[in-house]
Amino acid sequence: MPLELHLVTPEREVWAGEADFVIARSVAGDIGILPGHAPTLAALDVGPVTIEAGGQRTTLVVDGGFLHVGELGEGTTVDILAEHAVLQDDLGGEDPAEFERRAEELRNDGRFDDARVEQAKADTRRRLGSG
Repeated sequence: MPLELHLVTPEREVWAGEADFVIARSVAGDIGILPGHAPTLAALDVGPVTIEAGGQRTTLVVDGGFLHVGELGEGTTVDILAEHAVLQDDLGGEDPAEFERRAEELRNDGRFDDARVEQAKADTRRRLGSG
């Protein structure tokens, strides 16, 4: 039985449907979800989310949020509540240099944690945007 997956942001539902496998970047490291996974709640870091469904692979970039794995009857549900999410195919509309400029401004203001997040956004978009 496949996973029932919903990936949403405050603005929209980005991806919904049945999936065979999901990989996401949590603040503690990457987490892989298969049908039958134990109930889980994980805080997401900036990074990729990979969804395999019906032989197709979809990759997105999320800028933090939460991943929840639950049970629905005999099935497994995965809800990803992301602050912001962009499909890999749409990354051309986002300039990694903008995130790097923002990271530099934040470092200059002594806001190193915020700068790390902005730099991670730039790095992830650059890495996935070239693939």
